[in-house]
Amino acid sequence: MILFPAIDLKDGQCVRLKLGDMDQATVYNPDPAAQARAFEEQGFEWLHVVDLNGAFAGETVNGAAVDAILKATRNPVQLGGGIRTLDHIENWLSRGLARVILGTVAVRDPALVIEACRKFPGKVAVGIDAKGGKVAVEGWAEASELGVIELAKKFEGAGVSAIIYTDIDRDGILTGINWPSTLELADAVSIPVIASGGLASMDDIRRMVAPDAHKLEGAISGRALYDGRIDPQEALDLIRAARKS
Repeated sequence: MILFPAIDLKDGQCVRLKLGDMDQATVYNPDPAAQARAFEEQGFEWLHVVDLNGAFAGETVNGAAVDAILKATRNPVQLGGGIRTLDHIENWLSRGLARVILGTVAVRDPALVIEACRKFPGKVAVGIDAKGGKVAVEGWAEASELGVIELAKKFEGAGVSAIIYTDIDRDGILTGINWPSTLELADAVSIPVIASGGLASMDDIRRMVAPDAHKLEGAISGRALYDGRIDPQEALDLIRAARKS
């Protein structure tokens, strides 16, 4: 069980969006590398990074900020947003990423994801972002007719290291993780699932370490960490205790 602190990048700065809307961005740190160092010093073991501009552009936009993050922290880093080709994947892994997250391309070209898993074992995660139960793509700007579990099952046995499942309707508004949908997905596939979108308080951390959630790889926290609604030490202590039980 891992708590992944999130750094979302917009125009080179660390921000949080509300409901995935680029016009509703709050800047939390103009120096993403300093934020990465701070998370490591607090005791976090991983870092979740999203190139928000890249997700809309279909290519890396905040590359300089990501490179600075990779230099600033010893923690493994996973990155999503605008990674759409095998060349993109290979380039980022060569620059020191622990894992890439493929979202839009997982819908548009599932065969590419399967090929990427074959070429880069253990280094490829799939991001499934849902609005009203349907998968959204292109930086959440476009809805598909594909169901979450339907998409996830396409990658069973392919070697996907994790599925990062985000409920867009809850993202950035601190209403709590959509636990029923997240656990339903985790029950439906053998691929480890990471919960994302709406983590709001220590109640979500306590829910995350409940016995029926042990099947999850972890959860991602953004705004609740930045706003102080989650105490990093208390949260990490709860998670460590759950690992021992």
